[in-house]
Amino acid sequence: MKQFSFDLESILDVRKRREQDAEIALGRAVGDLTRIERNIAAVAKEKIRVSLERFALGYGVAELLTFDRYVQRLDATKERLIKDAAQAELKVEAAREAYLEASRDRDVLDKVKSDEAAAYRKKIFNEEAKVLDDIAGSAYVKRRSLEEIHA
Repeated sequence: MKQFSFDLESILDVRKRREQDAEIALGRAVGDLTRIERNIAAVAKEKIRVSLERFALGYGVAELLTFDRYVQRLDATKERLIKDAAQAELKVEAAREAYLEASRDRDVLDKVKSDEAAAYRKKIFNEEAKVLDDIAGSAYVKRRSLEEIHA
């Protein structure tokens, strides 16, 4: 029996690879966004820590000004990170769309391959059934002929 061969297998392989690449790109984009979000949380924690420390007793005007400048720098860093997060979210969305498109393209060919394989199996089954019917028919005719000769 001849093995099933899908004519578009090379295209399917390319689409699978494209889907894998898109999945990797999506993972990287999500990782970048997660890193930025962790940095935002770390800046917020640092701002809280510094704000609490600022009101501790014993600091002079120079130290208080230093605290204020540091808090301003933390605020600026947080604003930059929020902008970076917005850009990263756009990249995640674009990567997700690219992945979904690549996945749909691969799914289409997988479905075609599955349908062709099922049709191939049905064809082979019908051919085998026809051969078995011919064999059974020949055996019946042969047996009948032998019965007529001996009768």
